[in-house]
Amino acid sequence: MSRTTDPGGAPRGTRGPSRRIVLRTAFTAAVVGGTAGVLLPLHDREPDTSAAKGPGSPAAPGEEFAEMYRGREIRGSVRVLVPAGGSGGAQAADAEPVTEIRIDGRPLHVMRRADGTYLSEVTHYESFPTLRETARAAVDELGTARLALPASHRK
Repeated sequence: MSRTTDPGGAPRGTRGPSRRIVLRTAFTAAVVGGTAGVLLPLHDREPDTSAAKGPGSPAAPGEEFAEMYRGREIRGSVRVLVPAGGSGGAQAADAEPVTEIRIDGRPLHVMRRADGTYLSEVTHYESFPTLRETARAAVDELGTARLALPASHRK
């Protein structure tokens, strides 16, 4: 038997790739394809540039609302806090909007997700496109219960 042939008689240069290389390539392709499938909807989303601000549009900085919903007073606002020492300009453009919702005068903790939707401490398994819808969903979930007052962090 020659050193240049395998037991099947074919020259060594014509052997196919090893099983390890084939499996590694297939796994890499599956991971890349899966990641692309998950991230593609986020990339394809177009920002809402509509000028009309209706009840379904996202809250803009400086926007406020107040309403009675199912016998509860809901107030919400979005403000932009400029860092100390900032004169506006470029720093104001980079500032993060601060959201606040109050139900019957008690604060509801709200977080903004990366896709622009909101979730609250009451409805933390579901997200909503606007602050108003987030507050209404919290009222629906609370029923007749009241929000707890925030814990004081005193020593």
